[in-house]
Amino acid sequence: MKRILITGAAGFLGSHLCDRFINEGYHVIGMDNLITGDLKNIEHLFKLEHFEFYHHDITKFVHIPGKLDYILHFASPASPIDYLKIPIQTLKVGSLGTHNLLGLARVKKARILIASTSEVYGDPLVHPQTEEYYGNVNTIGPRGVYDEAKRFQESITMAYHTFHGVETRIVRIFNTYGPRMRLNDGRVIPAFIGQAIRGEDLTIFGDGMQTRSFCYVDDQVEGIFRLLHSDYVYPVNIGNPDEITIKDFAEEIIKLTGTSQKVVYHPLPINDPLQRQPDTTKAKELLGWEAKVNRAEGMKITYDYFKSLSKEELSKEEHKDFSKYIF
Repeated sequence: MKRILITGAAGFLGSHLCDRFINEGYHVIGMDNLITGDLKNIEHLFKLEHFEFYHHDITKFVHIPGKLDYILHFASPASPIDYLKIPIQTLKVGSLGTHNLLGLARVKKARILIASTSEVYGDPLVHPQTEEYYGNVNTIGPRGVYDEAKRFQESITMAYHTFHGVETRIVRIFNTYGPRMRLNDGRVIPAFIGQAIRGEDLTIFGDGMQTRSFCYVDDQVEGIFRLLHSDYVYPVNIGNPDEITIKDFAEEIIKLTGTSQKVVYHPLPINDPLQRQPDTTKAKELLGWEAKVNRAEGMKITYDYFKSLSKEELSKEEHKDFSKYIF
């Protein structure tokens, strides 16, 4: 039985990856320090013989006993609210954490896939974004802690591949959504749906003409699974190229939820990207992958998930208290 370590296992995407690899017959070792993750995302796996969990911070030394075939590195804050509140931790997990896991992969002779992001492109001057585009990032801006952590993560991963011969894979993830997203993490889908359910006005930052391209989580997981098992070592975009303006997306949410709130506008945050659309040619050619779930279908499932949350969860204004992690 193949053994795989998944960091960030209690997070949104990490938990779905745990499910997928369990279903594929792997022994899954989940690891998370729970700074942004939530054990409820993986509690259904605790009773299984081939799942184990370690509550651990990967910026410290990482040890896994026994053989290890694969590592998926998905530990990192991923929402603007999170990485603006815990900037040092965001930089550390992308640098020290990645270094520790690459060292583990080297010792165990394991293949490692690291989760990069469309944010490496910054506020892009090229549209749609291809893997060959080097990006337009403000290194010292408030978002730089996330963007540069991921860019460094890619660099050190390639260094381990070229210098030490470690088997590495790099996925650049574009906006992913679905069940288990945190409701108040600052990203547009949970923000809009939470506001709609609570009867609040929908908040748009900027004029609403900025674009995003949303990929349903099952499609994202399939792309990651195929990339891990491919022979391609350079970054690959995995995302849904179906682009929409935030203003039009707000109208879709109002229609989906059957609510009648108005849309209100606030200033655009510093360095917030104005366009986001993946060029997925490489994923199609190398992996035979493309997004299958359209936005209407995926958003219906996601909305149903948020509606199932308790009133207490829906009314939370702050999802996480990071005070004990600030150091």
